Amino acid sequence: MATAFGKILLITGNAEFLADRTRRRALKAVTGEHPECQVAESSASGLQPGELAGLTSPSLFSDVSALVLTDLQDLPDAAQGELLAYAAAPSDDIAVVLVHGGGNKGKGLLDKLRKIGCVSEVKVEQPKYERDHARWVYTEVRDLGARIDEEAATLLVASVGQDLRALAGAADQLVANLDKGAEISASLVRQYFGGRADVRGYEIADAAIDGRINVALEQARWAETAKVAPVLITAAFASGLRSLAKLSGAPQGLRDNELAAHIGAPPFKIRSMRQQLRSWEQDGLAHAIEAVAQADLDVKGGAADPAFAIERMVLQVAAARRRH
Repeated sequence: MATAFGKILLITGNAEFLADRTRRRALKAVTGEHPECQVAESSASGLQPGELAGLTSPSLFSDVSALVLTDLQDLPDAAQGELLAYAAAPSDDIAVVLVHGGGNKGKGLLDKLRKIGCVSEVKVEQPKYERDHARWVYTEVRDLGARIDEEAATLLVASVGQDLRALAGAADQLVANLDKGAEISASLVRQYFGGRADVRGYEIADAAIDGRINVALEQARWAETAKVAPVLITAAFASGLRSLAKLSGAPQGLRDNELAAHIGAPPFKIRSMRQQLRSWEQDGLAHAIEAVAQADLDVKGGAADPAFAIERMVLQVAAARRRH
């Protein structure tokens, strides 16, 4: 959904990639209509009283302008009244995009904004379970003008992982190589993401978290040869370790299906995660998560040797695991 001049686009939810993509698409529509449009971006967290009025004032350099206000959940109380006053009488020459990161913080402001006629909301929630990711893939492919069956969508999630940015890129690649009118099948997914290239990020992560360091390093090196994107590997490590951290802090007495809902992992994985957790302590998990975060920064920031960053991460994660 695109925003428009004199309107406010409200993006809410915890799916950062989807929120960012929705914001970019909205701005692309605005600047496509008016290339001279001046775009200002600001975090709501630091807005001082009266500053919002300046951001929503007509531009000196263009007849139209756009404002992107992120971190809406952190908008100070003093500025909330100013935003609501602007929303009640928006400028016809300004397009506004508000981005709320999800959660209950700032809910009162959201409820008030939702009642204002010029505000349109797009909700971007992160899928919870593998089946939800498969449904998301189905919708993504449909929006790209193609079709995918359930088996193929499930296989794509199993092959690529649950990072939405990676899934979106994989779906785009498959559609680009699809004959007009054809459907993405499981065999096509295997052609591009299967076979020995089935060495997926989560398999490397599981091996390192389990302490099978030689297996993890072998698979990581093969993944480099197979041109597996390093970001898929760091995302898998981050997901696996975060899930273990959530499991370690989960309330006592929960059943597997309740734990799955609490953690956000498929119920069938709870037993293996419990087994993994026996070899981990809180400090070790914290150190491992820090190592993954650094590796993720390295590979996204164009580290001189992404393969080295991945191998170092594997070694650091394995070293953080408790010895028996």
